[in-house]
Amino acid sequence: MNTQTYNFSAGPAILPREVLKDIKKDFLNWNNIGTSVIEISHRSREFSVIVNNLENSLRDLLNISDQYAVLFLQGGARGQFSAIPMNLLSSKDSADYINSGYWSQQSMLEAKKYCLVDNINVQKMENSTKYILEMKNWKINKKSIYMHYCPNETIEGIAIHEEPNFENKIIIGDFSSYLLSRSIDINKYDLIYASAQKNIGPAGMTVVIIKKNLLTKNNPFLPSILDYKKNFFSQSMFNTPVTFSWYVSSLVLEWMQKKGGIKYFEKINKKKSKLLYQKIDSSEFYNNNIHVNNRSDMNITFNIYDHKLDNLFVQEAHLRGLKFLKGHKVIGGFRASTYNAMPIEGIYQLTEFMTYFEKKFG
Repeated sequence: MNTQTYNFSAGPAILPREVLKDIKKDFLNWNNIGTSVIEISHRSREFSVIVNNLENSLRDLLNISDQYAVLFLQGGARGQFSAIPMNLLSSKDSADYINSGYWSQQSMLEAKKYCLVDNINVQKMENSTKYILEMKNWKINKKSIYMHYCPNETIEGIAIHEEPNFENKIIIGDFSSYLLSRSIDINKYDLIYASAQKNIGPAGMTVVIIKKNLLTKNNPFLPSILDYKKNFFSQSMFNTPVTFSWYVSSLVLEWMQKKGGIKYFEKINKKKSKLLYQKIDSSEFYNNNIHVNNRSDMNITFNIYDHKLDNLFVQEAHLRGLKFLKGHKVIGGFRASTYNAMPIEGIYQLTEFMTYFEKKFG
């Protein structure tokens, strides 16, 4: 029986084993300064090394130019659901929210508290298969200030692989489960944000990449902690940041650079998802209801036709070191999150287990 464990959780997600070993080695005495890294002041010279490494690595991986500010904030991606309209709009302004799944719906519900929202539903169903309308068919409101969308819905496992190309429109993306997993043209976006606990590092930190020309509005009701301009001028240290998350994230990004950057991970991520989808599609026991054009490479969802076996599948997988495969409570079933740190060996182990389980109970 396999003794290695593989964490398929959607987040907090798997971290690179090499990074975890480095953290363990240096935890009590970081860089031989005689103290733990979690005890260092965020204002100290020692911690400034971590901050610089974190931002420089992210800029290098994503090719982020100086016209963008990079912020490292708290409150998770949900915090940005409020921060974005509060920073960019007034209560009488309108924004387009692309409705492609659970998380885009959640961001839209929050934005309605602060502005007028156009709900643009792009998730459709045909013959029990979910798909996303092509971007050319999205009915964007010309009078809206910005368009917000989520390219990867973690709960449904449905993705938008196109990149936006809308003229005279501020483009905003919730990239929480997408950032650093595949190549993107950062210049197509005015603001993207991503919570760390997928491909970046531990939970607690949220990355915001925003064009500096958007750091202009001064809404009097905007809480200082959510103010992008205030956070930019304070170098994301308006309050004490989550220093441990910053530290681990800097190690993860350095690990990515050593491995070959985003192009390397995009290639291996496609290989991982292809293996798992092939296993699902070749079976009459498992099924996935997402159109092949919109299947996520990060969050692969599937079901067993006999739902009475769901709990047993999760239990037996857990005993074999395949952890956290239970689907989100909103839709049930199963979900294998295959973020950058998931080695391809984990996918081989999972597909072998799926074959065994189908032979035993199918």
